[in-house]
Amino acid sequence: MPDLYVFPGGRRDRNDWRLPINTPLRDEVVSHLLKDTSQKFTKSTATALALAAARELLEETNIDLRGDAGFNLQHFRYFARAVTPIGQPRRFDTRFFVSFCDELDIDASQAKDSDELVDLRWVDIHRPEDHPMPAITSIILKQLQSAISPSSDLGFDTPPCFYNRT
Repeated sequence: MPDLYVFPGGRRDRNDWRLPINTPLRDEVVSHLLKDTSQKFTKSTATALALAAARELLEETNIDLRGDAGFNLQHFRYFARAVTPIGQPRRFDTRFFVSFCDELDIDASQAKDSDELVDLRWVDIHRPEDHPMPAITSIILKQLQSAISPSSDLGFDTPPCFYNRT
């Protein structure tokens, strides 16, 4: 999506299943990921999606969630899912994970441009409209802003938002 600000991400790769895990997804997160899926979608599938998100974050931003023994997934929250309807020329079934920098013990200043993402920057969650972005990215950011407001709690057991784009 040239000239637009998007979240780091991409497809689950064949080898994501094999990436080392230091700390797994929380059970309540896996439970939400398994809801409304086919029998083929297993706990391993859910874990591979989170590993793909962590790998893509590393590849596209240089933010590394690996500990000594592998990726740290325990702070991932399954926040949202967006699906384009059947019949669209290009279909997406995207899951969005959220974590907080202080939980992950990462240095956000280490983020840097990559071959896939350029002009990498942190977007003020209270002013996403200051940056050109796809509608779904803006929707997710606004939903996240609401979810982390002082009167809300973004717990690991919070059900994800679902968007079926038309």
